[in-house]
Amino acid sequence: MKLLFSRNPNPRLAVATARYLKAEIAFEFASPMAPGQAERYRALNPNLTLPILVGAGWSLWEADAIACRLSRTTRSDFWRNGDDEPDMIRWISWGKERFAFACDMVHFERGTKQRYGLGPIDQALVEEGLKQFHRAAAVLEPELSARDWLVGNSISYADFRMATFLPFNDVAGLPLDDYPSIRRWYGRLEAIDAWRDPFQGLDAPPLPPVKIEA
Repeated sequence: MKLLFSRNPNPRLAVATARYLKAEIAFEFASPMAPGQAERYRALNPNLTLPILVGAGWSLWEADAIACRLSRTTRSDFWRNGDDEPDMIRWISWGKERFAFACDMVHFERGTKQRYGLGPIDQALVEEGLKQFHRAAAVLEPELSARDWLVGNSISYADFRMATFLPFNDVAGLPLDDYPSIRRWYGRLEAIDAWRDPFQGLDAPPLPPVKIEA
């Protein structure tokens, strides 16, 4: 199998998952949106987005689906099954709709738009994203105050998914320090090599620098 990836948040999540699971796959940096590249990738993912997991005669896109496939391949409980699976899916679903969504709103304005020249920061959207971040963090904080990980007594994919945008907080500037339990939880993630630097040893050009537009 081969994982097509970039350094952006969701592809980074897939690479971190694969490295954490020590999956026996190849990694290939890809740019489906680059000029002249669309047709090469369209058959693998009609959305032309990354990540994409490719096997003999098949492809699978979307980071959550890839995490599920790789966990099954490696026979890992990183993607929970049995009695813990509903709880894991609950946190994946809520995280994408609430916590990670709010992080993405702020990161898109302060990070993505400025990396790719998509226009000035919309401060109203930043403020809305921060408001939603505080609302979601107020739910997550007490949950993490009583345990180390979101599901059971060990790390799961729900933790990786919830933290999708936090590696980019140097540009997003989300107020994690307002939430000590979330900060401690994220510190535990940062102690994991596969999460902290999933691209180590891979051919992965850096993201464009952030340039604030006037």
